[in-house]
Amino acid sequence: MKKILLCLLLISGSLWAQKESKQFNEKLAKSLNADKYGMRNYVFCLLKTGSNTEATSEEKAVIFKGHMANIERLSKEGKLIVAGPFLGNSINYRGLFIFNVETVEEAQALVNTDPAVQAKIFEAELTPWYGSAALQEIPHIHEQITTTKF
Repeated sequence: MKKILLCLLLISGSLWAQKESKQFNEKLAKSLNADKYGMRNYVFCLLKTGSNTEATSEEKAVIFKGHMANIERLSKEGKLIVAGPFLGNSINYRGLFIFNVETVEEAQALVNTDPAVQAKIFEAELTPWYGSAALQEIPHIHEQITTTKF
């Protein structure tokens, strides 16, 4: 029975792979710098609560307005492809960015432009990350489904 299930699994996997290969779009893959797996390198950024706990509500409002403007700018430049806050948690995770750059150094330069990082409201941890090249399409799709901006 196990051998039969294994054979069915292998056959279905083979059929799935054949189906997928017929859908391959070489032009799109090249435009997204995808490797043969449809993947590419990015830099993942985890935003955590920073050391500035003294900022007033008014100061935070100004800082967060700048934070959102910076996110929008980096997205339009194609450097930031995913951004968003974490919901309430007990481990001080505030949000994440996925930067469309190859190196941590490039991402560090970009994250340093964020007013919330500059004000130490957030601190950023950066690490190389390997993910689907299709993620680069998220900002274009998001524009089509957004009616209100932050």
